[in-house]
Amino acid sequence: MDIRIYGDDVLREPATPVAEVNADIRALVKSMIETMRAENGVGLAAEQVGRTEAVCVVEVPAEYDTDEQGNRLNPDVKMPLVLINPEILESSDEKDVMEEGCLSFPGIYAPVKRPVEVTVRYLDTDGVSRELRLRRFVARAAQHEMDHLNGVLLVDRMSSVKRIALRGQLKRMKNETREALKLA
Repeated sequence: MDIRIYGDDVLREPATPVAEVNADIRALVKSMIETMRAENGVGLAAEQVGRTEAVCVVEVPAEYDTDEQGNRLNPDVKMPLVLINPEILESSDEKDVMEEGCLSFPGIYAPVKRPVEVTVRYLDTDGVSRELRLRRFVARAAQHEMDHLNGVLLVDRMSSVKRIALRGQLKRMKNETREALKLA
């Protein structure tokens, strides 16, 4: 699947809840996982491949999911994590700032402040409602992908100083995308 780049209007569309987890949704999930892996991403939302279903996938390598002693932070989370109709039920008061990138903003990274833990409710690929407490990098990746489902992009989470610093690059990216899509 092709990754949609900043400037493509589909990235701003709020996701439509999935009414039924069926073969079409499972095929979408499979294609999204393959695309995410091919692009060396750790997450992907449906909008990033031109779809608007409330579906995102996250796959964080084990080495990014450990504490200082090497213990897994999310040992009960099976990767890839598939979130259908996800919602955040609870966020920790503790927040941290980390550099984030995005497949829809190639080459652009920005510090983003997020809760370090979140509890999410979602449907799995069998249509079963589940809840998980996600920690640190896995929580960050899930929040980033869930932002996409709400039409919120990396540029929206940047500080105004960072946005100003990247203004030329962002404008060029948006214009190139619109030109490629014949939207200019």
